[in-house]
Formats: sequence, C-alpha cells, structure tokens
Amino acid sequence: MKKEIALSIAAIGFVASTTALGAAEDLNSMFSEGKASGQVRMFYIDREYQGSAGNKTHRGSTAIGGHLKYETASLNGLSLGAAFYTTHEIDSRNTVDPTLFGKDDDGYSILGEAYLQYKYKNTTFKGGRQKLVTPMLGDDDARMIPNLFEAYVLTNKDIANTTLTLGHVTKFAQGTFGRSYNAAADAPNALLSVTSGYSYDDSKNHVGSFTNVGTYAFDEKTDGITMASVVYTGIENLKLQLWDYYAHDIMNIIYGEANYSWKCLVTDALKPYADVQIIKEDSVGDEFAGEIDSTYVAAKFGFKVENFDLSFAYSKIGENSAAELADGGLANAIVTPWGGMPAYTQGMVTRHMFIAGTEAAKVAASYNFKDMGANLTTVAYYTEFDMDANSGYGVERTASEAGFDAIYNPKVVKNLQLRLRGNFPRAYAESASGKTGWNEYRFIVNYNF
Repeated sequence: MKKEIALSIAAIGFVASTTALGAAEDLNSMFSEGKASGQVRMFYIDREYQGSAGNKTHRGSTAIGGHLKYETASLNGLSLGAAFYTTHEIDSRNTVDPTLFGKDDDGYSILGEAYLQYKYKNTTFKGGRQKLVTPMLGDDDARMIPNLFEAYVLTNKDIANTTLTLGHVTKFAQGTFGRSYNAAADAPNALLSVTSGYSYDDSKNHVGSFTNVGTYAFDEKTDGITMASVVYTGIENLKLQLWDYYAHDIMNIIYGEANYSWKCLVTDALKPYADVQIIKEDSVGDEFAGEIDSTYVAAKFGFKVENFDLSFAYSKIGENSAAELADGGLANAIVTPWGGMPAYTQGMVTRHMFIAGTEAAKVAASYNFKDMGANLTTVAYYTEFDMDANSGYGVERTASEAGFDAIYNPKVVKNLQLRLRGNFPRAYAESASGKTGWNEYRFIVNYNF
C-alpha cells in the first residue's frame, strides 16, 4: 500500500512540458507542446454523532490523492486529453469515514478523463470520459474524487450572448462523496440517496467505475441521457438558462433559472440581487423509477456591500399522498441520481429539500478579507427543512443544519489553498427511537499546478 501511495503521489507531482496550449503545426508538436496540470489534495474529516450508539459515534479519516491531467495542443482544431485520479488512506479512526475512499473503504485510482475535442470557429465537440458541471448532471467535488461521465457534448456560441449545448451521456462514475448514502441498506436511505445526487440502488459500491447511467441509478440498463440547453446573457445584469434532460425510460427533467442584479436607488455601495429556479420532472418510457410528476421552486434574495454578501433563500416541493408514499415516495420528489445538486437551500451535507413535501429556508453570509491584505473568504449559514408526514424519510419532523466555511490562499505559496469547514446538522434523521445529528469538521489542502 505504501508503495502504491508513493507511486500515485509521484505521478501527480510529476509535471511534463508546461508550454501554453496553442495551435500545433504537426502531430509531433501536438504532443510536445501539450500541457500537464493537476492537483494534490489532502483531506481530513472528523464526525462525532449525536444520538448514535456503539462504535459509530465517532468516525474520521485522512486521505491524500488528487489528479494529474495532460492535454495536447490543438492540431487543426483537434486535441486530446486524459486525467488520472487517485485517493489513498493516511490514517483513520476505528470507524473509517467512507466518503474519502472507494469500495470496501479502500483507496483507488481511475482514468477519469479520456476525451477527444474538436473546435471549429464557435463550435466545440468533446467526446469520451470527462467532467460535467451542469445543474442536474454534476461533478459534486465535495470529497476526494469527483463524479465523472462518459458523454458526447456539442457546444455552439454563434448567436450573440447565447450558448447552446446538445449532448448525450451514457455512463456515470460516482465519486467518493456518494458513499455518504448507504442506499442498499433500506428504503429511507435509498430515498435520501436518490434525492441527494446518487443511486437508488447501491451508492456505496458503485464508486470508482464507469457504469451505464440507468444501471447506476435504478439497476436497469437504459439508452442514456440526452440533454440540451440554452444560456442567454444578452440583457444587462440578467442571466437566463434552460436545460432539458431526457433520461431514457426513467424521466424527463426541465431545469430553469434566472439571475438578476440591479443598482440600488439609495446608494451605489448596496448591490441587491435576486435568483429564481424551477425543476420539473415527469416519468417517461418504462418508468424505471416509478411514476414521477414533481415540481420544485426556489427563490433567493441577497445584497452585497463591498466585500460582504448576505442572502436569504426559500424552496418548496409538492407533497405525496398516502398512496404515493406507499408506492415508494418518489412521485413528488426531485430525483437526481447523477450528481446534480443546484438547490439554493441545500446545506453542506443536509439535502432534504428535494424530498417530497419539504419546505426549506436558508440564510447565508460571507465576507472577503482581501481589503485587509488577506486572501481569506469566510462563510456562515443556517438552513432548515420542514418535512411532511408523507415524505417517506423517517417520521414527520424539522431538520436543520448550521455551518461555516473558511478558504485561505496564502500569498507565500502560489496555487496553495487551505480550507476549514464545519457542519452541525440536527434531526438529520429521526425515528421512533430518537434523532440523529453530528458535529463535523474538515480540513482540506489543495495544491494546484
């Protein structure tokens, strides 16, 4: 194991030619003028449960890993790219934190990106293994290794202030964070997992391999997910986006969002903004997730004063009937098995806002200390989730989460980031035997090269 860790870190730390990417003259210069980049990541996490029993009352681990990426220069618009991801244990408590590792809590490595890219004027095609960062298909890079996809994506910017995207996704490689949800354990855990970004079938053991998107989500092979989007920024201070995801034989997902900011009439120092998002899901084809007819709406209002930002958010989702609850509880939930987590009201770990019948509210404040000479940004938040009796996740209750995030980029070491995070959920889960919450602290070191 020590040898494997050493080889992995040596691979990440090795930087090949770092000349700027540009237009190559021939096949030889296409590779010789390519660029290597990557990140070394060390992650420490410690979680002490409230209301649990036995040796699971305190868990924690430390891991090291990251990724190494190589991209060729462009030859007549054509380029290639590949990235290797890895994570390995340094130390753990008696109870390992599973979210830093792979199956059976072991370290693992994966060729996470391997793609061909072609650019012609304002059109780009990218096909193969790659990262996707979209509202309902996302990398969710919250632990050691992000979610990754096998996809074929066409992007066009011929229309002024407009980005058009058309793509098809065939496979999903769950990252380490998805192991938070032991979906195979029981129905409530499966419901929580599939409304928090991961598999309804088995989120702990799917990690680290590219799997058909339908097999991953509901243990039923499908023809993949076809997606299309339009993002428009042609109106000053306004951004509009509309996405459609057709998950064959599962559901159709429509995601819409508007972000608007304006000048305060009283003072230029105050910069208000408002955001709105809506998600509509409907089951299609063989309905491998069952019948789905769900709607989620959310709004956020905030303002900025120099380096201070304060925001308030609220979300609401439709309720299940007793019959819909008996049928699994997904009918009015937002089902998001492929890492999509765009909700304004999500906590750092508590993502109950997509469970049917949930009203959620969040207040958050951030401050950037750059004017004081420090590359430090701090965030504090509190979010609350009022769940319906027919939610399908435990008994009727109110869950909450408070937390903080501090990001520091020291000037003395370029490209180094130090991050301290904490989250403190209460009534995260509740049953007849009591409530479960925890105090969790994380310390993360990222070095980019």
